[in-house]
Amino acid sequence: MSSSSCTWAGVIPAVTTQFNADLSVDIEATQRMQDALIRDGVHGLIAIGTVGENNSLDADEKIAVVSAAVEAAAGRVPVIAGVSELTTGKATAFARAAERAGASGLMVLPAMVYVPSEAELLTHFRTVAQSTGLPVMLYNNPPAYRVSVTMATLAGLADVPNVVAIKESAPDPRRFTDLFNAFGNRYTLFAGLDDVALEGLLLGAKGWVTGLTNAFPQESLALWDALQRGDLPHALAIYRWFMPLLHLDADHDLVQSIKLAEAIMGRGSERVRMPRMPLAGARREQVVKMVEAAAANRPSLLAAAA
Repeated sequence: MSSSSCTWAGVIPAVTTQFNADLSVDIEATQRMQDALIRDGVHGLIAIGTVGENNSLDADEKIAVVSAAVEAAAGRVPVIAGVSELTTGKATAFARAAERAGASGLMVLPAMVYVPSEAELLTHFRTVAQSTGLPVMLYNNPPAYRVSVTMATLAGLADVPNVVAIKESAPDPRRFTDLFNAFGNRYTLFAGLDDVALEGLLLGAKGWVTGLTNAFPQESLALWDALQRGDLPHALAIYRWFMPLLHLDADHDLVQSIKLAEAIMGRGSERVRMPRMPLAGARREQVVKMVEAAAANRPSLLAAAA
């Protein structure tokens, strides 16, 4: 099977969408977040993914955020637009619009709400991919979306040349080895669940699509760099420090938790759109304590002090 033509690699945060006090999209603040992450050294951006509250945005708002990311990136890193729609027709229309807006690629999710048969899922992905010339990353996240992208579905898409990558967010790290054994280098694999990221990278993933990088980019990049130079002990030290926060990425309130972490770290606002609401009560206190404890013991600060 031929090798994927995917050139994406490294730490690629799924960036947040920032809102004004009236919960309208704050394009300026969103671009500041995007630019700050690029200047921190990330290798790409996912715009309007799950963390970017894709399904809380209107169609014109989605394109505005993608366009803003393309403008903010200014060619420095690829901008991959999330495609998360109720129907295949809406997904193909958005894919074409994102291409016109200058996106570098697409991250395509199953159709929202409906749980498809395998044939329906395969046809959805094939139809969206064939509607555009952009490279496509498929997003597999069975716990969140109740849909598993099976080996049979991936085999059925192997002849679609622009389906080049898989964001793998199943919580079982054995999946990375199963994918490699089944498809070799046909698909470029990305770790997509923060608290299984190191396992995925060690098992052959070429990059990490990440949520908590929005709040702690230095440590995320230090973890990646340590692995690239073969320094597993340093990577493990960062990962063990990071793990309490990385677990937040697997919880149902991941968006609120990541935005709260951003706010504590002075990088953004915790405003979210309903049906999400900002964390409150004991859960808020728990996340605040976790973020503050992590910030007080950052590996980057300890290394600088040493």
